[in-house]
Amino acid sequence: MALREGDTALVTGGTSGIGLAVAENLAAAGNKVFLVARDGDRVADTVERLAKEDHAVAGTTCDVRDADDIRRAVAEANEFGDVDVLVNNAGRSGGGITAQLSDELWDDVVATNLTSVFRMTREVLTSGMSDRGWGRVISIASTAGKQGVVYGAPYSASKHGVVGFTKALGNELAATGITVNAVCPGYVETPMAEGIRAGHAAHFGVTTDDVRRKFESKIPMGRYSTPEEVAGLVGYLTTPSANSITSQALNVCGGLGNF
Repeated sequence: MALREGDTALVTGGTSGIGLAVAENLAAAGNKVFLVARDGDRVADTVERLAKEDHAVAGTTCDVRDADDIRRAVAEANEFGDVDVLVNNAGRSGGGITAQLSDELWDDVVATNLTSVFRMTREVLTSGMSDRGWGRVISIASTAGKQGVVYGAPYSASKHGVVGFTKALGNELAATGITVNAVCPGYVETPMAEGIRAGHAAHFGVTTDDVRRKFESKIPMGRYSTPEEVAGLVGYLTTPSANSITSQALNVCGGLGNF
């Protein structure tokens, strides 16, 4: 259920994978949803489809690496409805042999996965959430934000940063009525996961099916999680039952990471 009637959720990267599942989940629970992504056509298509399902939804383009774009997008979201729930989902993969990584790759992964979380959160807090004294900030991190991933140093470092940011800000805001949490997926079946499998297959000279089997063998449940399962935890964190949950990094990973 929605936490409060009329709550508005801003979801970044809301047209694909986990972000799309989160937008669908929150809309179905009765929240107004404002979604952003870089591809304007996909934003329009997603908004149109959800609106046809009688959901209160709107959206705009936003490159979360761009501070001006973030300010504009948050202003548009607040015009749609005061943003009470922020879901920082936009992100990218990235890695390789660490000694051979370019500055450009490192900088882009960190800008997309970590700096955007700070900037988006700051903008939502300062544009009304702090004044209202209630809110939810939920960032999609990763189990890679709790342990190192071989050939994934930029991604792992950025997601560790999201976890650290969440814990610090959650404690800072604990007495304000605003909770701050991270959701940490393991292997999730998304377009990003397909790209990661393709990258590993090319690097090691094997098939993508070989990579899938290798990854699945690490997961106690023996399968990838679904975007809907991740979205379910995000949705729970917006409900009254989650009022006392803050500064946490919660796994959705089929037992992959019991830490």
